[in-house]
Parts: sequence; C-alpha cells; structure tokens
Amino acid sequence: MSRNYFSFAFGRCPAALGFVFLIAGFFLTGCEKETQHSPLVKETVKKFEVATALEGSVADDQGPVKTGTVRVLDGQGRMIAGTQLQNGDRYRIEIPAGTVLPVVLSYLPSGKETDAGELITAVVHPNLTVYSINPLSTAIAKKARELGGYTHANLVLAAESMGTVPDANKTTAGFRGDPTKQYGGWH
Repeated sequence: MSRNYFSFAFGRCPAALGFVFLIAGFFLTGCEKETQHSPLVKETVKKFEVATALEGSVADDQGPVKTGTVRVLDGQGRMIAGTQLQNGDRYRIEIPAGTVLPVVLSYLPSGKETDAGELITAVVHPNLTVYSINPLSTAIAKKARELGGYTHANLVLAAESMGTVPDANKTTAGFRGDPTKQYGGWH
C-alpha cells in the first residue's frame, strides 16, 4: 500500500517530490555544525632581512620639531633602537637585520619620559625606508590599531577614513552637478 500511495502522491505531481526534497534540504542544512572560517587574507611575517636605515622628519601641530627622541618599538612596546633630534627635524635610525615587522616609530619631545605628546607612525613594509612622524601619522596608526593591528589593510582603511573631500570637489562618481564642468570639463 505504501508503494501505491507514493506513486499516487508523487507520480501525478513531480513538483511535489521536488518540494519535499527542497524542504528536507533546508532542515538538513540547519542541522550541520558550523565550520570555523579562516581569514581570507593571511598576513605573512615580514622582517628586515638586512640592517636597514629608517629616516624621515618629525613635525607637530606647530611645524617641524628641533629636539626630542625618536625610538623604534617592537610589537610588545620594547625599544629596538633610538636617536636624538639635535637642531633639526630629520632623523635616521639603523634597524638590525632580522627585526620582525610591524614596528612603531615613536617621537617623544625633549624632557618627556611619558607618552604625553608622543607622535607615532607604523612601519609594515621592509622595503619602505622614509617615514614622516606627525599628528596625521599618529591618528592613522592609532585608528589602524583599533581596527585590529598594524597591517597594510588596516593602515589603508585608517588613512582613507582620515581624509576629507569638500562637497564642491567630489569625483565624478559622487559629483552632484554637471560632470562636464568639473575640473574645467572632460579630461
């Protein structure tokens, strides 16, 4: 009798059979265990393969600074290297070979032993050697740390969030006027 019932119920309406399998699929999918997903982008460990000199300039809200200490800190905040600014805003620090990235360049004004007034910038690429340390680099580095740490992706997101574009100067995609008149016409 069950065979007759099956052919009676689903033999005349094959769509009903498909519907039953569809409903069963939904229930079975809900019973699966959730699997752990790994991050889509895995950061590889980067380091300075050879001794490398990092250099650049330091400025605060008033402009270039003339004195203070520039330090290189590892991921745990330990000092790797340091130098003093003397009558100029330029610094140059030697980083030992094998230093794992990211590292933080930190500027402390003269006479300050605490982090008050500290300016920072994050170093995540071993082949880039010139870094400015200023209030904007500090804001970007702090935002990247809030986003999950000093990675290239987080620094890019942080930098993009710091920029502002006036409404009158939008790109064509966001421009609210006649695009033929923006920047003097089509380019």
